[in-house]
Amino acid sequence: MKVLAKWIFTIAMVLSSTLTSSMGTCEATVNEENRDIKNIIFLIGDGMGVSFTSGYRYFKDDPATLELESTEFGPYLVGQQTTYPNDPRHNVTDSAASATAMATGVKTYNGAIGIGNDHSKLKSVLERAKEKGKGTGLVATAQITHGTPAAFGAHVSQRKSMSAIADDYFQDLVNGRHKIDVLLGGGSDWFIRKDRNLVKEFQKDGYSYVTSLNELKNDESAQVVGLFAKRGLPKMIDRPSNVPSLADMTTSAIERLNKYNTGFFLMVEGSQIDWAAHDNDIVGVMSEMEDFEKAYKVAVDFAKKDGHTLVIATADHSTGGFTIGAQGQYNWFSSVIKAVKRTPNYMAAKIVNGAGVKETLTKYIDLPLTKDEINLVERAARTQNVKNIDNTIEEVINLRTLTGWTTRGHTGEDVNVYAFGPGSERFKGQIDNTDHAKIIFDILK
Repeated sequence: MKVLAKWIFTIAMVLSSTLTSSMGTCEATVNEENRDIKNIIFLIGDGMGVSFTSGYRYFKDDPATLELESTEFGPYLVGQQTTYPNDPRHNVTDSAASATAMATGVKTYNGAIGIGNDHSKLKSVLERAKEKGKGTGLVATAQITHGTPAAFGAHVSQRKSMSAIADDYFQDLVNGRHKIDVLLGGGSDWFIRKDRNLVKEFQKDGYSYVTSLNELKNDESAQVVGLFAKRGLPKMIDRPSNVPSLADMTTSAIERLNKYNTGFFLMVEGSQIDWAAHDNDIVGVMSEMEDFEKAYKVAVDFAKKDGHTLVIATADHSTGGFTIGAQGQYNWFSSVIKAVKRTPNYMAAKIVNGAGVKETLTKYIDLPLTKDEINLVERAARTQNVKNIDNTIEEVINLRTLTGWTTRGHTGEDVNVYAFGPGSERFKGQIDNTDHAKIIFDILK
């Protein structure tokens, strides 16, 4: 009996010690999660489904090692989110509806920008941050008036109304002040128009205006409009040196917004992962994934140094039905993608403008092409149609890499969620796209 009593006492002491240790760990975790969150950086890889983050890992893999190395995203994976809209016509979302859900916490119909199904204005987390006196910013590689950034800073019934979105950025004030301090991306056509020059109006109110990487780096204004293309920026792989990368714009936005003692909210979109996937262009997709990864690293590196910054990264939906492997083959040759130095669209434009087919393909594809592959592109070139030539070069690359696509539209699967910094635990598990806004609103209380 004494032996039994001693054994029970020993077990009880171990359990008590474990419980005490557990409680201490729990308390530390809670304190960690509830540290002051001063800044929020919300990154959206438009169209970046799970196959894209997986495929990008293949693309970045070191062939000299057995393992498939992680990318910058991997260590911070916390869960997934559902993406469906509230639309009687569709149960697969578009960017506008999904971004509105993530920005406002309310599901809506495809095409809606910051409004509900009843067309009422929905307050966004960016607007709430501005109400709290924080700095705010929108960064994108698309037109800055495109569906995703627009949902955070405007309220219109249809995403195609980009002039109205640009107008909203200027004239829809919060507490008598402009709601967005930093606007960086493409889309000058919607700011400098025949009926209105919004750039001059912003400048009159104290904003600087920049149009190149050098101007962006040399300008130190806390409020800036940076428009680096008439519409969307060139893909990263095609981008000239005077056009900033997504990482350049993210760095500049953080440096400016970090001047606000009250903190900031910044939304960054890797817009053209989606555009390339709509085009079934795997070269463009991997180029844009790399652009987005570098911007994500900028945000996380800042957050690590700052200690009071929450970084969230996710997608609004997936696009294209991209598959890693096709034609029943158990392979995917990302090495082919690395051998292509420009997007198929870039090459197609060169051919239409008079460059020879074989000369162009040889210049920008560092692989020996077959006679049949060259003939295929030459037949398309006779149409003198950029789209036809582009699609044909994409077909050659997709066949070579064993890349599969099921659609040129969106798909409805869940997408990954990544988070780092204080409060990141709140995004764990399977959440809905509306939960992002709900959590951020709660943080901003």
